Amino acid sequence: MKDTSIITEIRHWIVHVPLTSAISWSSGKRTGSTRLICEITTAGGVKGYGETICLLDFVPTVFEKLIVPLGLGRNVTDVERLTRAAEGAGYYHHKRALVFALSALEMAMWDARGKIAGLALHQMWGGAYRSRIEMCAYVYISDASKVAEELESYRDQGFNSFKLKVGLDPEQDVALVRRAREVLGPSANLRVDPNGAWTPATAKRMVAKLAPFDLQYIEQPLPVEDLVGGAQLRASSPVPICIDEGAYTLQETMTAIRMGTADVILVDPHETGGLWQCLKAGAVCEAAGIHVGMHSGGELGLTQAAYLHLAASMPNAKIALDTIYQHHADDILTDRIIFADGHADVPTRPGLGVDVDLDKIEHYKTDVITSAYLNSDKPDWFAEKPAF
Repeated sequence: MKDTSIITEIRHWIVHVPLTSAISWSSGKRTGSTRLICEITTAGGVKGYGETICLLDFVPTVFEKLIVPLGLGRNVTDVERLTRAAEGAGYYHHKRALVFALSALEMAMWDARGKIAGLALHQMWGGAYRSRIEMCAYVYISDASKVAEELESYRDQGFNSFKLKVGLDPEQDVALVRRAREVLGPSANLRVDPNGAWTPATAKRMVAKLAPFDLQYIEQPLPVEDLVGGAQLRASSPVPICIDEGAYTLQETMTAIRMGTADVILVDPHETGGLWQCLKAGAVCEAAGIHVGMHSGGELGLTQAAYLHLAASMPNAKIALDTIYQHHADDILTDRIIFADGHADVPTRPGLGVDVDLDKIEHYKTDVITSAYLNSDKPDWFAEKPAF
């Protein structure tokens, strides 16, 4: 009997969806989100869709030359062997390239598997521990005199968790956080992200200055490689320390936990190598008593849906999810995911539970990967990590 779950065709597109307005951060300037979208078709005619980060030129190359050949002819249930086969092709030497490219196909396999089974993803992962997910308002304004209006707008929409980008200038950062706390009051959850801009010495000083504002946590204060410095900072900090890029993969997550680097860890299926690896990372954190959130890297609707399923399935995903989804001018879905009262409902239809609009994919298709790590307004500028 023919196995109808075998992948017979893989297509992909690079898309660039603009933001409603450009946003600046300590690593560059972002005008939109460039993503790789994957479509698989099974022998039974079921289609599955996946999405991954595509900010650098190696992503489509690795996808085309490694992931597609490994995926064709594979059963959609075979995500574990796909991951190991990709690593075994020499890509354990190139984990950053591997995980981004791999996660697009892996997500599409889960989407197809759910559709074949008639189950939403969270139903295949232990069920919905929670069915409504709190979202965090991601604010990119770094000027203390201009931030109040956007914070108030999000608060009026029902958000109670807020994230600020810092790491541009120490005095500016303190003024920004002070103003945010004044606007939001004492009950709102407020977190900041320097994107690895601080040295250990600067981080100590900044923690002392920011501690009076009752931050939920400081995300990735040090460069990603400095797990020892992070552990030392965490040991002395009255503010919880979160790591994101410092714990990309499952193995890095375990190393960070062993070293005592983080109070909170942000997981991301694209940076871990897929939804299954992300669930594993969440479970390791759960065993260590560490809460997890989700990293926001310019997610469109497929990834946003995947995040909701992940957060529904992980008991320790108790903090509001970072997202810049609402900053996009459009999406590649037929119907955008709705945030109401600072929350989003977990999709309940099979697979990811959302529908792709192929006309929109064609509309936003591009062959140019737009970097978010430089600033065209400042041609001589580049991000130093650490900067201060």
